[in-house]
Amino acid sequence: MAVLAPLLALLYSVPGLCRWLARPYYPLSALLATAFLLVRKVPPLCHGLPSQREDGNPCDFDWREVEILMFLSAIVMMKNRRSITVEQHIGNIFMFSKVANAILFFRLDIRMGLLYLTLCIVFLMTCKPPLYMGPEYIKYFSDKTIDEELDRDKRVTWIVEFFANWSSECQSFAPIFADLSLKYNCAGLHFGKVDVGRYTDVSTRSGGRQVPGSPQPPSGCLGVTTGLFPSCHRYKVSTSPLTKQLPTLILFQGGTETMRRPQIDKKGRAVSWTFSEENVIREFNLNELYQKAKKQPKPREEGPEEPPGAQAAAGPLPGETKKEK
Repeated sequence: MAVLAPLLALLYSVPGLCRWLARPYYPLSALLATAFLLVRKVPPLCHGLPSQREDGNPCDFDWREVEILMFLSAIVMMKNRRSITVEQHIGNIFMFSKVANAILFFRLDIRMGLLYLTLCIVFLMTCKPPLYMGPEYIKYFSDKTIDEELDRDKRVTWIVEFFANWSSECQSFAPIFADLSLKYNCAGLHFGKVDVGRYTDVSTRSGGRQVPGSPQPPSGCLGVTTGLFPSCHRYKVSTSPLTKQLPTLILFQGGTETMRRPQIDKKGRAVSWTFSEENVIREFNLNELYQKAKKQPKPREEGPEEPPGAQAAAGPLPGETKKEK
């Protein structure tokens, strides 16, 4: 069994590996991550390279290169402790390997370092990480539809992810959120996503929706989500390249935000939180929400109201019997 289990796991992962190899991003990243290893170890590429070894062998690592590679291994192990998915593990390996390769090439020859750095920049500009395209039960909002949808039926609970395609954390969380939507979506519990990288107005929106007949909310509607102004939402998701707020999950009940992860402290900084499937289920009480939400009747689509007698004057619809009419 100790031998069969790894073999079965390898066979199970073969389709996923084939899909990765079919996308140019992963093979090219692997090639850039192992570039120095190939140049240093593979003849005749290694012939003529400078070396600080005592025996002068240009096709083997010197002591300084071994130190850099050991330091790289330690950093990757520390970063991967918080990784959840395989994509996160591989992404960390690729990223830090490229940094170590750049250092090693510049140490070897400044011209080779500049060439490698140029190749990395061209790769980043032309080859983007593949987005998740698997099955999901998620509704995508724009800056004009999110407010309308949250207010359409107050009985529906929404879990909305605020994401950006350029964020590696959002890309790693995409299959987890899609799997949760397939498991927990029902009549009273829906899942949604907003691309705050594209619709920047949503990320900085402080509210502005007012219940008819209610008093005018304060300027900016800051901090007002319940009480006198129940319809005033405050999304406030930072889209800075250095932000720790992407992705952000917000739970809306009755059209009002009730909780979010990661939380924001008094200084406006995001509290560290791991976006794993277990954490989302536990923190948002998805099992309890699902049991309550699936008992609700399916919300009907609201159409424009017709004046009394309009349908009778128009006659029966095609295929409609008199009894049904």
